[in-house]
Amino acid sequence: MKTAGIDGCKLGWILISFTEGEEKYQIIENDENLIAVFEFYDRIFIDMPIGLEDEEYTRDCDRLLRKELGAEYAPSVFSPPIRPALDAPSYAEANMTSFEWTEKKLSLQSWNITPKIKLIDSLLRDNDDFKTKVLESHPELLFQKLNGGMIFQKKNLKKGIRHRLELLRNQEPIADDFFREIKEEYRRSDVGEDDIVDAMALAYYAKQSEQKGIKTIPAEVEHDSEGLPKAIHFV
Repeated sequence: MKTAGIDGCKLGWILISFTEGEEKYQIIENDENLIAVFEFYDRIFIDMPIGLEDEEYTRDCDRLLRKELGAEYAPSVFSPPIRPALDAPSYAEANMTSFEWTEKKLSLQSWNITPKIKLIDSLLRDNDDFKTKVLESHPELLFQKLNGGMIFQKKNLKKGIRHRLELLRNQEPIADDFFREIKEEYRRSDVGEDDIVDAMALAYYAKQSEQKGIKTIPAEVEHDSEGLPKAIHFV
């Protein structure tokens, strides 16, 4: 099975694969290349909201994930736009739509990645194969699992990045080379250090899922009005 992890970055997307004999990294800068990646890999863990609510501000999976991560790391989980706000042409209009349906405004963080959410949503709705192979996950949950249930350093600190890279290196020694090479090839403003380690965590657990299976938050997966799962996948 060919597996990969994908995280968003300023240039588009960063892909990491730890598939044995086919280890690679790739920066994806256009929709056509993203589609090709979705077609090529058998399973992808992606850090991007997939199933969306129509009228509720917070998805159940996000609420449960915040509880799982604990108060210190709960802010890393944000509520994506509701589906009626997905096509809004401006932040102001998305805010108005969100408030009309939920009585809560859309966060700026959520709005900033709405184009990526909208793209993934469109690709998965248009392709049944993608629905079963492209799975939403969350790097902080994966790092928590990788470190035995606790992360001690936040990734916005240098020591947090080093801590996460060390955890990955212990499982996939090539992670060191990938981290160094990506930093040499791309400006930090285009591909952040946190983007790299997050994509690696997603890649590692996508690979692990072949042998260990997949768990979800919540355990019983609900689907949105377009048939997409509202769940966080992990191993």
